[in-house]
Amino acid sequence: MRNLIVLIACWCTAHVLSVAHAADSAYASPSVSRFKSNIESIRPMSPMQVGGGGSSRSGSKAEDKAGDKKSGGKPRPLTEREKEEQAEAELQARIAEKLATMKAQQAARAAAAAKARKEADARAKALALMPPPRANGTHWGYEGEIGPANWHKINSDWIKCSTGNRQSPIDIRDGMKVELEQIVFDYHPSAFNVQDNGHTVQVTMGGGNFITVGNRAYELVQFHFHRPSEERINGKGYEMVVHLVHKDGEGRYAVLALLLERGKPQPAIQTVWNNLPLEKGDVSAPAIVLDPNDLLPQRRDYFTYMGSLTTPPCTENVLWLVMKEPVQASPAQMALFSRLYPLNSRPIQPTSGRMIKESM
Repeated sequence: MRNLIVLIACWCTAHVLSVAHAADSAYASPSVSRFKSNIESIRPMSPMQVGGGGSSRSGSKAEDKAGDKKSGGKPRPLTEREKEEQAEAELQARIAEKLATMKAQQAARAAAAAKARKEADARAKALALMPPPRANGTHWGYEGEIGPANWHKINSDWIKCSTGNRQSPIDIRDGMKVELEQIVFDYHPSAFNVQDNGHTVQVTMGGGNFITVGNRAYELVQFHFHRPSEERINGKGYEMVVHLVHKDGEGRYAVLALLLERGKPQPAIQTVWNNLPLEKGDVSAPAIVLDPNDLLPQRRDYFTYMGSLTTPPCTENVLWLVMKEPVQASPAQMALFSRLYPLNSRPIQPTSGRMIKESM
């Protein structure tokens, strides 16, 4: 802009001089001479004069900006250095903004994780205070996870299998020899059925067969087999045992145990084997009768104590009557049962100071 002004001034001076020279040539009068001298006094303005009356261009940027505002003109273009500085400032501002956002996100994640841990701890504490879920299984056995050590875990109604203090079977020792009342047997040939129930061979008897002990009558409900014998006498076990389960009118149990040893064939047991069903769970109902008296030994001396059922639910307050004299069964009869159930006996349980009586 300053250069343009200088050029215009120079052009004007040159034009005026040319006009004056022409006038000098045409008119040689004193007035013209004076006009010429006045024209010659005109000189082009210096760049400093054009820019602002001799002020220096080394003024500050603030002054330039003030001049721009006063003149109403556009801001001057930025230099390359100013552009770099401005870009660097903008980049630093964006980085600072990004870092602030990341810190806020990290703080939010940390707070969420802390909240989740707190809630998890609260749930764990609540679960610890809750009772365990009630077990209601029905499948049990004699080995592994479903064996006697875990019966109480399979079904909550079987808790006595673990916590009871009058459980059976026991090792019968140090019995008090007393004059025990004789067991009165009132057995008769009766209808029966046979079932392999998955735990043993069970024979269910028709009604009308009783024993009487201590002026209380118990009716024979069923009998079944265990191998080896669950009971021991002074530490001695037997190859098998038959349990005859009786029940009175008030629901109390009396179990008569007949210990089996090898010898001659047993006719009642053979009748049972002859009528075994072909499949587990099936029931065989033969059209003949079975006399429970055929199972009994000649001598009727016995041990007695209070115990429990030896299978779940391990109900206690069961009157046990263990005959002293073993009953014989043939090796073949015992071998047949061992093929079905090589092991179906509950381990010996603590006596826990119970009184044991035996016939004199």
